[in-house]
Amino acid sequence: MLRRITRLLTAGAMPRWCAALPLQLVAGLTVHSPEVLRKADGKPYTVFTPFSRLWRNLPFPSNPLAAPEHLPTLPPLDSLPIPLSPAHEAESPFPAGEAEALRRLCAFTENSIWRYTDARNRMALEGTSGLSPYLRFGMLSARQAAQMAIQAEGWAQSATERQGAETWLNELIWREFYAAILYHFPEVRRTAFRPKLRQIPWRNDPAEFAAWCEGHTGYPVVDAAMRQMNATGWMHNRARMIAASFLVKDLLVDWRQGERYFMQQLLDGDPASNNGGWQWTAGTGTDAAPYFRVFNPILQGRKFDPDGAYVRRWVPELARVPDKFIHAPWEMLADVQLGAGCRVGVDYPLPIVDHQQARAWVLAAYRQNSN
Repeated sequence: MLRRITRLLTAGAMPRWCAALPLQLVAGLTVHSPEVLRKADGKPYTVFTPFSRLWRNLPFPSNPLAAPEHLPTLPPLDSLPIPLSPAHEAESPFPAGEAEALRRLCAFTENSIWRYTDARNRMALEGTSGLSPYLRFGMLSARQAAQMAIQAEGWAQSATERQGAETWLNELIWREFYAAILYHFPEVRRTAFRPKLRQIPWRNDPAEFAAWCEGHTGYPVVDAAMRQMNATGWMHNRARMIAASFLVKDLLVDWRQGERYFMQQLLDGDPASNNGGWQWTAGTGTDAAPYFRVFNPILQGRKFDPDGAYVRRWVPELARVPDKFIHAPWEMLADVQLGAGCRVGVDYPLPIVDHQQARAWVLAAYRQNSN
C-alpha cells in the first residue's frame, strides 16, 4: 500500500499536501492480521476450526481508542462520478454513519444477541445483527464488534444466552477466515480453491440465470431472496445460502456468475466474504465436504420460513396462498389457486427446473471432476 501511495504522489495523482501528512499503517480490517494467523510451520490455515481455535487463543488487542473530538479540515479530493446504478429503495434499511453503526451494535449486543443462535436462521425475523454494511465500509471496526461479542459472552445469564454470543463471535471469525484465505490465496477471486473442481461442466443457461437474478425461478424462497436483494441491497444470510445453492446446484450455473451479481447488488458486498460464501456453497472452497451439500429450496423454506411471512413480503403474488402450499405453490389444485388469486404458470411461474432431477445431474457433474 505504501509503495502504491508513493507512486501516486510521484505521478501527481494525489495532492501534494498529502505528502506532508504522517502516515502510519495499522491493522484494522480484521482483529488479527492474516500474517499472525498461521500454523506452527508458517503455512496458512485452510480449515476453519483450527483457525478459529488459534484466533480465540491469541491475546485480544487493546481496546479501541476513543474517537478524537476534533479532526483537522482538509482540502477536498477530486473523485470520479459516483454510479447511479444499481438503484435501491429511497429509504435504505441501513442509514449511513458511525453513529448508526454504534447504535445498532449496542442494541444488538444488549438484546438480540441472546437469541442469535436460533433467530439468525429465521428469514422473516430481525434475528441478525444488521451490521455487515457497517463493517464493510469501516463505519464499525472488526475490533469493536468482536470486543462487544466477547463482553456479551461474559454478561450471559444462561447457557443459551452464552451460546448466542459465541455463535455471533464465530461469525465474525468466519469473516476473518475468509479474509485470510483471500490474503494467502488471491487466485480464489478467479478460480476454485480446490484445483480438482476447476473444470465443472456448467450449463450456464442465460435465460435461467436471468430468471434467478430477477426472482422468477418458481421457487418462492429463492425468488423472495433475490427480490429482497434487488430492492434493498441486502439479503438475509440464510437466504443467501439458499439462493446461491439453487443457482449452482439446481441450475448448474458457474458460481462466479452468482458471486459477481451479488457484488453488484449488495451494500455489504465484501470480496473475501462473498467469495468464501459462494465457494462454500459451490463446494469448491476450503470446506471438507466438497459437493454433497445440495439445499432443497422447498424444505429450506418450510424450515426457516414456516408460515411463509418472508415469502409473502417479497413475492406479493403469493400473499394469499395457504401456508401448506406457500413453498410449493404448484401443488395447489385449480380451485385453491383461484381462491388464492394466484394461477401458477400465469400469475407466478412454474419451477424452471425439477429439484430432484437437478440434484442428480449436479452430483454427476461434480463427481466426474473430483476424482
